[in-house]
Amino acid sequence: MVRYRSEWPAVGELVMCTVTKVFPQGAFVTLDEYGGKEGMVHLSEVASGWIKNIRDHVRENQKVVCKVLAVDPARQHVDLSIRRVKDSERRWKAQRVKLNQRAEKLLELAASRLGKTLDQAYEEIGFKLQEKFGDLHSAMEAAARDSNSLVGLADDSWVKAITELAKASIQSPSYKVSGYVILSSLAPNGVEIIKSAMINARDSVRDENTNVDLYYVGAPRYRIEVTAPSYKAAESAMQRAVELMIEAVTKAGGRGEFQRAD
Repeated sequence: MVRYRSEWPAVGELVMCTVTKVFPQGAFVTLDEYGGKEGMVHLSEVASGWIKNIRDHVRENQKVVCKVLAVDPARQHVDLSIRRVKDSERRWKAQRVKLNQRAEKLLELAASRLGKTLDQAYEEIGFKLQEKFGDLHSAMEAAARDSNSLVGLADDSWVKAITELAKASIQSPSYKVSGYVILSSLAPNGVEIIKSAMINARDSVRDENTNVDLYYVGAPRYRIEVTAPSYKAAESAMQRAVELMIEAVTKAGGRGEFQRAD
């Protein structure tokens, strides 16, 4: 399992856990990414609403994504919540765990090429990658995109080995977000007003890293799809494009609103 320099998780952090014991008042778990440290999920934090049987919600050896509520190093204890983790957060964490496990394999392979152990890899460059890029996979993505992104973090031999492996193994990420723009105009040239607003907004936001597609669904609904290297960039680009469209149509006497896709 991927490891971190910090011995304890931060409050609010999402952590992958393994349920070790279930009892009427809650469940004990081990924190997979923090050396198997023990945490507890109180019954009230297992699920929302009244819980008739806790085993309907958690069971021994189950993998669960938890949110850290409190950390007490003196007591060697972590308070956790399952119910406060959104479905989207649960999916995101599970995906990041898998991606970081793959990235750790690349780190281990780089270490093998240099005649070193995984422990040495973490000490000499792994923890530094996490500190700069957030996690190992994000670091590998950066190395795959830009050969110079790791320069200066560690010995050149590490940088060269990891960059070569990343370029051969990591695909550039692509994130898509979508929604619906409702645009209407009663002006004689209303169709042209809307068409112009959409084209100008698309062209203003689109660049070599961001793609914007607009589709006619049925008046007055238009679907917008934005693809970018990161979820944040895609969301930001879609928001900007929608604002430009609605602003242009509104200034011409029309109306506009946005609806997120399900």
